[in-house]
Amino acid sequence: MICPIESKADSPVIIALDFASPLEADPFLALWGGREKPFIKVGVQLFYAAGPVWVKELVEAGYSVFLDLKLHDIPHTVAGAVRSLTGLGVRLLTLHASGGRTMMEAAREAAEASSGPEPPRLLAVTQLTSTDDRMLNEELGISGSVRDSVLRLARLAHRSGIDGVVCSGEEAGWIKEQVSGEMLTVTPGIRLDGQERGDQKRVMTPEAAVHAGADLLVVGRPITRSADPVATYEAIVEQIKKGRGHRE
Repeated sequence: MICPIESKADSPVIIALDFASPLEADPFLALWGGREKPFIKVGVQLFYAAGPVWVKELVEAGYSVFLDLKLHDIPHTVAGAVRSLTGLGVRLLTLHASGGRTMMEAAREAAEASSGPEPPRLLAVTQLTSTDDRMLNEELGISGSVRDSVLRLARLAHRSGIDGVVCSGEEAGWIKEQVSGEMLTVTPGIRLDGQERGDQKRVMTPEAAVHAGADLLVVGRPITRSADPVATYEAIVEQIKKGRGHRE
């Protein structure tokens, strides 16, 4: 297991680049010209449009990159994907915990065997923050609560040697208590007070999520759709400082 990390700006905020292509993402990143580069997340939509070369260029430009591809396939295929992606120099990479222990172990071994840059830390996705109990039980046919499922998958990830999990703020502290205090907890579904939830079901404010035990917060639309993204980012950082103070 690897100890938790933070962004270069000494803030656990990761900005999700919720854009369809580099033509949209590049002007947004240009807003940080002359400032310390933020930690950024590249998801499947942008990765498919931009490709690995663009991601590697971000890393070479000094960005810390969270590559959120949610890998889920047979162990051999996932291990091969991890080997391909380690050469990009990204810091975090996701896979689905529901792929099982053999798949996660194959991914970890592939990352550890990398001879290139420092391998990414692997994060297991437990349950998406768009999932609630009704969806879990009625649509997916999984009994129990979302929290029960998250705990079961987090334990499986821990036994598989995965560095951390992606979970909602509601479960972050609980995972640290019930599974391991060393598990890196990365929390999406962050919304500011008064903002619409959109397609998210389990959401929290930045201050509440950090107070609950989240190590890193993934914030997308509240920043990317803001009239002043930089100011919004800085305001979120201030909220997090308050949350940290309460947690301490």
